[in-house]
Amino acid sequence: MKTALYGRIFFGASAVLFGVIALMWHDVQTWQNLSRIWRLPFGTIAGACLMIAQIGGGLGLPFPRTARLASIVLGAVYGLFSLVCLAGVAVSPATFDEYDSFFEQFALLSGAVAVYAASDANGARVAALGRAARLGLGLSTISFTLAQIIYLRLTADLVPTWIPPNQTFWAILTTIALGLAALAMLINRQARLATGLMTAMLVIFGALVWVPRLIVRPEAHLNWSEFALTVLIAGAAWMVAEVS
Repeated sequence: MKTALYGRIFFGASAVLFGVIALMWHDVQTWQNLSRIWRLPFGTIAGACLMIAQIGGGLGLPFPRTARLASIVLGAVYGLFSLVCLAGVAVSPATFDEYDSFFEQFALLSGAVAVYAASDANGARVAALGRAARLGLGLSTISFTLAQIIYLRLTADLVPTWIPPNQTFWAILTTIALGLAALAMLINRQARLATGLMTAMLVIFGALVWVPRLIVRPEAHLNWSEFALTVLIAGAAWMVAEVS
């Protein structure tokens, strides 16, 4: 299917962008919990290897002959990222941000699982992996919904002021949309439609929120990392939609 090919291209390109930016800037303000990798013994080498692996996986994703291997590489990278974030949860179990960081990486892992599922010829395995990817993204989306509820004012401040009717309206609407998408994925009712709409919403969010900020302040590392993470999660959601 052409949509699956386009999804792999988008997900792969986003993974490459994510990896390149992380290689350029791995300060705590840019990558938050993932900065723990860089602080480990030999962390700079380990982190660089992970980012290079991510770039390689992203480059291999669009091609049918290498998509399966690329999905395994990306799954390993995002699985390790998820484990790193779980360490943060263990240290600060009462801090919501630690859970949200974990689910950001878990969403990416779900996308990699979805790509692997799409490349598998075994029907039963495809169904099982597709279900795992859908549930993983659904759980992650609950975290995204809670993040917008907890930080509703900050979310509203990200909405461009020129979009009517107002910033708070769009912050609330997108929060409701994420909640409904999570529910649809978890109960498997119109999950493909919900995941596809969520993908579109994330792409629009990246275009309207982060691209203008990149144009105004291209030197700000945080703008680049947030843009890369937004489009990468959108790519993961696109791939989950393909197997839902």
